Amino acid sequence: MRLLLIRHGQTPCNASGKLDTAYPGAGLTELGLAQAAAVPAALADERIIAIYATPLRRTQLTAAPLADARRVEVQIREGLEEISAGDYEMRGDGHAVHMYAECLATWMRGDLDYTLSGGHSGNAFVSRYEGAIRRIVSDHDATGSVVIFGHGAAIRVYTAVRAGLDPSVAVELRIANTGLAVLEGSPDAGWTLERWTTVPLGGPELQDARAHDVTGESVEEAVLEGD
Repeated sequence: MRLLLIRHGQTPCNASGKLDTAYPGAGLTELGLAQAAAVPAALADERIIAIYATPLRRTQLTAAPLADARRVEVQIREGLEEISAGDYEMRGDGHAVHMYAECLATWMRGDLDYTLSGGHSGNAFVSRYEGAIRRIVSDHDATGSVVIFGHGAAIRVYTAVRAGLDPSVAVELRIANTGLAVLEGSPDAGWTLERWTTVPLGGPELQDARAHDVTGESVEEAVLEGD
């Protein structure tokens, strides 16, 4: 199976640095809408057999242009939501950013028992995300690409854990809005990271260099930033 995990387009909280992880979440900025509109052309060569989004608004809005272009319905799948910020929800101060990023780094380094204050353990996150992926894989054959519009922290942690990335590499990964991870394999056999696109699929000109993008910047950067 080939999975294309695409981060959603920019939201106001991505621009301002707030940890927005709860339902229903923010919509997209004008730049976020432009990023979403550029996805269909960027994936023109992909044989897409299904498109999924999470219950959060920003992923569904990002998925819409590709779904319209391919005339494929966007399926909403619970379990693919962003990693909860717990007690730090809607905060953007240095301490909150540090604690959230440190949680992600701890999971990427293999300690999935760690629990963020007011949030969930790494084991709970991987279990619910993996459960959603398994249901998606079971619904499709392995001859095409399944596109999943998701979230920056969730994509990075799941990829790091299930594709067996070196932790020193994983904590340095960045993923801009509409960045991409391509995974090949299966939940049982394991996943291989075939491609990692740091910049927006429409090109680096769609990246906002001024944004304080907490869930898109590297975990290592965010940890140091909050110190």
